[in-house]
Amino acid sequence: MSASPVIKPFFVVGPTGSGKSALAVELAERWGGEVVNADAFQLYKGLDICTAKPTSEERARVPHHLYDVLALTEVGDAAFYSELAKQVIEEIASRGKVPIVVGGSGLYIKALTHGLSPLPSDASLRSKLEHLTTRERVAWLLMRDPHAATTVNLKNDRYVTRALEICLLTSQPQSELRSAWKLHEPDYHGVRLQWPKEALHIRINQRVLNMVKAGLVAEIAEAGELSGTADKAIGVNEVRRYLAGELSEIEMIEAIQLATRQYARRQEKWFRREKGFQVLEMEEGQREWPQIDWPL
Repeated sequence: MSASPVIKPFFVVGPTGSGKSALAVELAERWGGEVVNADAFQLYKGLDICTAKPTSEERARVPHHLYDVLALTEVGDAAFYSELAKQVIEEIASRGKVPIVVGGSGLYIKALTHGLSPLPSDASLRSKLEHLTTRERVAWLLMRDPHAATTVNLKNDRYVTRALEICLLTSQPQSELRSAWKLHEPDYHGVRLQWPKEALHIRINQRVLNMVKAGLVAEIAEAGELSGTADKAIGVNEVRRYLAGELSEIEMIEAIQLATRQYARRQEKWFRREKGFQVLEMEEGQREWPQIDWPL
């Protein structure tokens, strides 16, 4: 008797406001699946409006996992998420169900599709490097890895510091180590939702208005202390500035809309680099999801 095929997760990714959660529920119903969250901020318990979590109606239709698993004071990262998600995905698949992984946090998704980079890290070394000037860090990096001029954005100090850290810890050019890692070809399946720019902006702007009407300001005002991770959720800073009298309500809304559109652009840029996702071209007024075939 042949063994049953291993059920692999199916990924639904794309920018914020693109309809990922709704599609994930649709696919879970169609394929007999369960939804697994891959949004860094939806891991937190609370801030349901701010982080645009699936509605109670969507959650009632199919099982949802990895929502509300962190307190707002806890710090989360891709490594923590990866370990948690792999266990959940394996458990879902063991029951013959399809894990539908949905989210827009690129590094969290990549932790599952590719695995986390094995490149070393040392917080104490990073702290020492911060005492150098930006120009000195660039010079040190190029001295140890001349190819970094074409592989690292030298105008981004965080990228420069990280590349220099790798060079110093491994005594090897970070460009060679990263190239070797990129040769790894993972096997994964999923879709990327892609909207025309203006249509996505309209969706984002309207969603922010809906969030404010639903009680966004009160939710953040009552949230209390937030961890350094949860504090980065779009809307938190803008609402706090409004509550402090630094912004009018209109200015607050416009600031959230702008920050969300900028975040969406970063997400689109990230996911365009990942070639393993089938692109779903979306358009305003679309009433039905495109046909998506389960790869197993």
